[in-house]
Amino acid sequence: MTAPPVPLLATARAAARRTGLILAACCVSQFMTVLDASVVNVALPVIADELRFSRAGLQWVNSAYTLAVCGFLLLGGRLADLYGQRRMFLCGIGLFTAASAVGGFAGDPALLVMARAFQGLGAAVMTPATLAVLGTTFTGPAERARAYGAWGAASGAAGAAGVLLGGVIAQWFSWRWSLWINVPIGLALFAAVRCGVPATPGRDRVRLDLAGAATVTLGLMALVYGIAESPARGWGDPRTIGSLAAAAVLLAAFLTLQARPGRQPLVPLGIFRNRTVSAANLVAFFSIAALFSTFYFLTLMLQQVLGYSPLETGLSYLPLSLGIAAGGFGIAPHLPRLGPRPVLLTGLTAASCGLLWLSAAGPDATFAADLLGPTLLLGVGMGAVINATTNAATHGLPVHQAGLASGLLNTTRQLGSALGLVVLATLSGARTSDGLAAGRNAVDASSAGYGLALSTAALFTAAALPAALAVPVRRGSRPSRGGAPKLSA
Repeated sequence: MTAPPVPLLATARAAARRTGLILAACCVSQFMTVLDASVVNVALPVIADELRFSRAGLQWVNSAYTLAVCGFLLLGGRLADLYGQRRMFLCGIGLFTAASAVGGFAGDPALLVMARAFQGLGAAVMTPATLAVLGTTFTGPAERARAYGAWGAASGAAGAAGVLLGGVIAQWFSWRWSLWINVPIGLALFAAVRCGVPATPGRDRVRLDLAGAATVTLGLMALVYGIAESPARGWGDPRTIGSLAAAAVLLAAFLTLQARPGRQPLVPLGIFRNRTVSAANLVAFFSIAALFSTFYFLTLMLQQVLGYSPLETGLSYLPLSLGIAAGGFGIAPHLPRLGPRPVLLTGLTAASCGLLWLSAAGPDATFAADLLGPTLLLGVGMGAVINATTNAATHGLPVHQAGLASGLLNTTRQLGSALGLVVLATLSGARTSDGLAAGRNAVDASSAGYGLALSTAALFTAAALPAALAVPVRRGSRPSRGGAPKLSA
């Protein structure tokens, strides 16, 4: 057999290096944005003391980030479709990096909260662009599955790794490094995207739906604000009721605007007629509600019930992080052949079993006997679910809707994490209060509350199973040459 000409080999190697750089840039970007949602948590007590935050004001260090991310994700996804994926990717990186630098120098609560909000805005622009870039770069089913597996593993592992990194920073460095660490990464990422990601043309004949963008952004922010405020203020508080009512009105107005004929909508409602996309978003809602709530309650259990230090708490998350990475990467080669449905069903079942096992850990639990096994099982299951969900949520859509699909998926995940945490915090708090009222000590009462939260998180993953069953199965065992495999009910 004649060897390929040297120029062809050089071209192939250059293309491989370029796609590798694109994949690395997208994964690092996603890792950084998800990491930033959790890395600050461990340092919150130190931040409160140094900047003199009020008890009510401290929650805004996280809430400002979450509100901005959730509110602007759909808009960020559409901007990537309309004005070019690389352009918006670079804009998001630049804004996120600059806000991180400013937040690290903050000398008062207002500046830190404002910086966190602009970090969230940068993440909302950057995140859907990463998934859209992957979808247009990796077009074959097998290579796309591997790329989405890496992206999903980075996304899921970042939440757990944030606790580890936060523990290291809180114990050995200043809390300000939880923000400054983004600056060198962001600068390197900007250079990599500028050099490695090809420019995609915008759609000059399509104008941005400003009314739709305003109503959905304000509506989502009002919804997340109302949900986030409900534990402290109560569901009957006028501010909570007013926020949720405003969200309902704004989102209803948004849907009305999108359904009008003759418009160029921000979110074409026809995307929801794609059964795979709709079912995958439901799975994402429930699974992320379980996973990201687990990060919160497991951290509290490790520190308040088992007496772990911040560093020991972070190290305890290593099995969960490694499990998510292993699940995402491990299932990638098999996903084109199996299709998303069996992967989702198996992964959700494994995650549910891991959460139930973890919920049984009490004050006498040991890491080897009671934490290692369930966190590994939870991680592997969730890693597979994140990969399969990402594939399904973007299946069968045209290139110009890649940003929209990724923005929709990530908005669903943000809503799931916000609502899931509120529901579980309410149940956990009630169980803990009942235990204290019954005369139990604080450690036992807290343990019971956290156990209830984790077992309820297992019910969230179980609730995603019917949606997973609604994902169509693949016809045939191998993908067709013409593109993605066909699906059937």
